Amino acid sequence: MGRLDGWRIAILVEKLYEDLELHYPRLRLIEEGAEVHVVGPRAGETYASKHGYPAVSTHAARRVRGASYDAVVIPGGYAPDHMRRTPEMVKIVHDAHRAGAVLAAICHGPWMLCSVPESIRGRRLACFFAIKDDVVNAGGIYLPDEACHVDGNVVTARVPDDLPLFCAAIIETVAARRPRTRR
Repeated sequence: MGRLDGWRIAILVEKLYEDLELHYPRLRLIEEGAEVHVVGPRAGETYASKHGYPAVSTHAARRVRGASYDAVVIPGGYAPDHMRRTPEMVKIVHDAHRAGAVLAAICHGPWMLCSVPESIRGRRLACFFAIKDDVVNAGGIYLPDEACHVDGNVVTARVPDDLPLFCAAIIETVAARRPRTRR
């Protein structure tokens, strides 16, 4: 029995995602017993990573309600820039934030949080240094020297090397919460 048995988690996907930042958390969360959905603009579509590795979405963004998940994980790479172009992808993050779900973003992943500025306004975040201006302009507080940071229900990390800390923080943050009633 895993620590996340009964929890539902969405991992967002779009083209040019960072390989490890999608697959490592997906596998760790499954190992902990979570029901993990890979959500992209279209269901059943294959999205290639920065290095060409495929990920197939299990669910279409337009059919997903962010509030029905206990956590939403946003991998980096260049995928968040493409995710932000699909309003339904942004709505997932917005609805998850409003429902109090855990929002976890690594590397360029906080770009999606910047598209929902109320999710990071006044919060401390770790991220890839190249998007620090976006984080600050959205109201977040950039942490240049922290590999991973948890601020309430927001978990962020800088780069793939931080994945062990990032995944441990996601698991700990989700497990510490009471499962929400499904809607």
